[in-house]
Amino acid sequence: MAKNTDKKNAFLGRAAMLATTLIWGTSFVVLKNTLDAVPTLYILAFRFSGAAILILLFALKDLKKIDKDYILGGVILGAMLFVAYTLQTYGLYYTTPSKNAFLTTTYCVIVPFIYWIMTKKRPDIYNISAAMICLIGVGFVSLKNDYSIELGDFLTLCCGFFYALHIVMTTKYINGRSVALLTMIEFATAGLLAWIFALLTAPFPNDISTGNIWSIVYLCVMCTAACYMLQNFGQKYTPPSTVAVIMTLESVFGAVFSVILYDEVLTAKLIAGFILIFAAVFICETKLSFIKRGSKTKKTAKSLVDSET
Repeated sequence: MAKNTDKKNAFLGRAAMLATTLIWGTSFVVLKNTLDAVPTLYILAFRFSGAAILILLFALKDLKKIDKDYILGGVILGAMLFVAYTLQTYGLYYTTPSKNAFLTTTYCVIVPFIYWIMTKKRPDIYNISAAMICLIGVGFVSLKNDYSIELGDFLTLCCGFFYALHIVMTTKYINGRSVALLTMIEFATAGLLAWIFALLTAPFPNDISTGNIWSIVYLCVMCTAACYMLQNFGQKYTPPSTVAVIMTLESVFGAVFSVILYDEVLTAKLIAGFILIFAAVFICETKLSFIKRGSKTKKTAKSLVDSET
């Protein structure tokens, strides 16, 4: 009975992680279409404020735990998240959903190097190899014939750096704390910053269409709050190496939905760049552990055969 439960949880965990990447993959096209009618910062303000309220429903029982460390960590992480999403969203305004999706995932390759600066723990050969492959891939995707880079691509790459910084800092503040409570403070901080800068830089949009309202609701509920819950559930029942592989699919789904829903045309150069970036992220996240496991299994089988003969 326990084995059946474990198998069921393993299946549901992987399904939750896959659903997370699939939903995030759709967000690039949804957000791109919404940007044509609603200013960037107002979209982020609605998205994070709404997500904070939804997460609060799951964090009510932990509210009594709030102290200055929770507030400090949540505010710092929220500020980083605000900067990362602002750069990504402005980047998306000036580039295509598929390029935005793949260039964003470069944060996976950047993380080990930020971690090196903060902890003195050197990146391994897989991290270094992934960084070199990723750099070539970014060149294919972003560099024009005169070797200049598109503004949207540059902003998206900057966003990747802040995502990486956010991930490293999260490991510092999350230990021993309620994930829901810290995330709620983080989302609330990002939402508040978005409201402040939105109101300072642009008039409140009064003519938002019904379609755009539903897009913002989708970004808030599905792409932020629901994905957070699905990711946490999925990671609980899925090995880290498997999580890493599934998470790399976000960029692939982003490109697929861009072609299907946004009518984007992918050139051979773009496809080559996407493949290189995907390979770099895959190497960095998995360290090709499946190859090493396969090699170890073959050696074990060979040794058993040799011993029998």
